[in-house]
Amino acid sequence: MRHLNQGRKLNRTSAHRKALFKNMVLALIRHEKITTTDPKAKELRRIADRMVTLGKKGDLAARRRAFAFMQSHEAVGKLFGEIAPRFKDRNGGYTRVIKMGHRRGDAAMLSIIEFTGTEEKTKAKKPRKRAAKKEAAAASEPAKKAAAG
Repeated sequence: MRHLNQGRKLNRTSAHRKALFKNMVLALIRHEKITTTDPKAKELRRIADRMVTLGKKGDLAARRRAFAFMQSHEAVGKLFGEIAPRFKDRNGGYTRVIKMGHRRGDAAMLSIIEFTGTEEKTKAKKPRKRAAKKEAAAASEPAKKAAAG
């Protein structure tokens, strides 16, 4: 029986799992959005939320605990300087998992995991060149008709 045993084993040894999640947390903090399999994303959500909670505390002990897990001064700086202040009013739920579909090679379920609150800072897409040309042509047509008419 698995009473009080939390977390997925993901068919890995404990050392491999620890290294996997360390690397995934680093990638998530650096890029703020990563694509991975669904079970890994759901398990990563627990660890990433704990790191953000440490970042919200902001004291030296929390920095040291975060560095002990991530082993990257750059990532700890970004976590405490940029990511954690975004969630100062929020009590949990710092990440979101969005299902993408199946991977082509082995049909594994893929998901995107990202920090919530990133929709405010996403920049508007540049218009496609072809669409921009059509709009420019459409705008100049009434001027041509007025000159001809």
